[in-house]
Amino acid sequence: MSKPVIEIHYCRTCRFVLRATWMAQELLFTFADDLGALSLVPDEGGTFRVQTPDGTVIFDRKTEGRFPESKELKQLIRDIIAPGKDLGHSDKE
Repeated sequence: MSKPVIEIHYCRTCRFVLRATWMAQELLFTFADDLGALSLVPDEGGTFRVQTPDGTVIFDRKTEGRFPESKELKQLIRDIIAPGKDLGHSDKE
């Protein structure tokens, strides 16, 4: 069985690359054994969207009106790819 892939689409003209790479690092550390790959996808138009390759949106800055918190994004991804995974401090309120 192949492991899930996550894509982070970010606006290159807005310079969201720093946020995208930081978030990618957080996700790679947290889901090291659970992810098959994590891709950074340059985009434009103010985009910051986390999704699966089939287009399932996990978080979209335009829809939510804000960027995701690291803890929040980890929980959303965990619920999709590894529902039983304990996120430690990221699971605490």
